[in-house]
Amino acid sequence: MTRAVLSIGSNLGDRLANLASVVSALPDARVSPVYETDPWGPVAQDDYLNAIVVADDPDRDAAGWLAFVRRAETAAGRVRDVRWGPRTLDVDVVQVHDSAGNPVVSDDPTLTLPHPRTHERAFVLVPWFAVEPDAVLAGRGSVRELIESLPDDERKSVRRRDDLSLER
Repeated sequence: MTRAVLSIGSNLGDRLANLASVVSALPDARVSPVYETDPWGPVAQDDYLNAIVVADDPDRDAAGWLAFVRRAETAAGRVRDVRWGPRTLDVDVVQVHDSAGNPVVSDDPTLTLPHPRTHERAFVLVPWFAVEPDAVLAGRGSVRELIESLPDDERKSVRRRDDLSLER
């Protein structure tokens, strides 16, 4: 059995429905609350909805999780024409644990694990902490401590949306 932590985000179209499409494809997954976040990167665009999904699958390895997220993005109409640009659906494989529960570490440019910028992104860390308070990012430390080390403006850019839910 492998376990994956997936970061899901959308700022185009029906943002909540785009996120829900991933959740519905993983019926036994644990899902964080929904957060609205400022866009990250140099491209001007609308705010994102973000969440974290923690899912187990006995038949998926790290490459299988990458194939799953690419299919989900394609199904949502994701176009990759502008780096850090607006997206109908963005799904990142944040971290994968193998069948023994060990984090998979990879420097492969196709799938670097854990995701190389997770430790500096509140829009990933805050929802992850909400669904897994004891989470540890391989090679970086506890998610709680990583959140505490972020600048105040980065943490404040992540706003919980209790009026929205991905719960089934």
